[in-house]
Amino acid sequence: MCNWSEKSRTPLMITAPLRKRRRFATLTALALCVMGSSDALARESNPVLDWNQIFIDTLIATNTANSASPRLGAIVHTAVFDAFNGIERRYSPVFVQDTAPRGASRSAAIIAAAYTTMVSLFPAQKSTLDARYVASLAALKDDDEDGGQSALLGISWGTAVAQTILAWRANDGFSASYPAFTGGTAVGQWRPTPPAFGAMSGQSLAFTGMFVLASNTQFRPEPPRGLLDPKYTSDFKTVKALGRDTGSVRTDEQTALGLFWDGNASIHWNQAANQIARAHHLSVSDSNRLFALLNIAMAETSFTIWSAKRFFGSVATEVTWRPVTAITLADTDGNPDTIADTAWLPLIVTPSHPEYPAGHPSLNGAGATVLLGYFHPEQTFTLTTAGQPSRTYTSISNARSDGDNARVWGGMHYPSTVEISDAVGERIANYVNENAMQPLHHGGSHRRP
Repeated sequence: MCNWSEKSRTPLMITAPLRKRRRFATLTALALCVMGSSDALARESNPVLDWNQIFIDTLIATNTANSASPRLGAIVHTAVFDAFNGIERRYSPVFVQDTAPRGASRSAAIIAAAYTTMVSLFPAQKSTLDARYVASLAALKDDDEDGGQSALLGISWGTAVAQTILAWRANDGFSASYPAFTGGTAVGQWRPTPPAFGAMSGQSLAFTGMFVLASNTQFRPEPPRGLLDPKYTSDFKTVKALGRDTGSVRTDEQTALGLFWDGNASIHWNQAANQIARAHHLSVSDSNRLFALLNIAMAETSFTIWSAKRFFGSVATEVTWRPVTAITLADTDGNPDTIADTAWLPLIVTPSHPEYPAGHPSLNGAGATVLLGYFHPEQTFTLTTAGQPSRTYTSISNARSDGDNARVWGGMHYPSTVEISDAVGERIANYVNENAMQPLHHGGSHRRP
């Protein structure tokens, strides 16, 4: 039977409004009352992986846009990383420089940091997240077996770290309003595409502050090739043949892959990382850095790509129009080797933002690079996309290749854009890995099982 006082229900460092503090304290007390009742689960559990899976489940449940997801993942896993690292102090922190109170539970800090960020970022999922939070704490085996004080210290610390991260990112530019951007009508320049003919979507990403990089132009790619460049001619002919809705030369498998990899890249690469980490019994500490690195690298890549889209799309002389525009207006491009087809439509509805550079391939480059830095290429994992059959891969590199090629098979991107964008993601992932969350002591290298 649980006995807990009103005093014991109040975590130590909570600064939320009184009603939120009371709700949080009640949830915490309920969980701590039954803490230790699932010892077998606690011994096997890795709270970083558990709450990463909850993050994946939440992205799926909320149908969160691909463009918005990397930032959310970076916020959640930065909070988790700094909360755990503030106790263990194995790496340089991402943002929170303080250290935790002596004796704070690492696992409780992870759970509280993940829960606090996610319930703020996904308020409509509060009831589901509340239940997962209570269950996580109920299964917690206290680090120091000191009757609950270590867990309370960990919860208080993890919550405080999460609130600090949320406050840091609250004014990062993502939620600000910007004038609608519709490109221009110069030959080769991006302009709204059918069927919605809407203004640039996700534009705020172009103005969002970075987590680790100095700026969103640090890894900006070179300008795209010109309309008379032989590479453009090759790009044009390839996507015209492979990417059209009907009468395409692509195979049935390529069609299926195009549809599958149009799903959320954050979901795909977090799913892969979670399954591989579990299969190799990655430690909590190594998992913590892996998922912070993965999600921060993808966020920095997203900000970089959208900044470049917005910049190059505003320059009348740069080639940023989508295939659906280029192919139907090819008789205006001055290139004798590109033939117009006014009836051409892509397999997948074209996203409403400039073609160059490409979002999904850049995230594939970032995600795969992070995983290849931790694991050998041959790994088995299953990915899901809403409305499509799941797909099992036995190679990180094969998944990356399919994801990249899918943008051409879907009729949305040119091959050279895909290649360049993947490379941007790879460079950013390597930079984050080499410059953030660095070991504070010798022997902090990462294995590749």
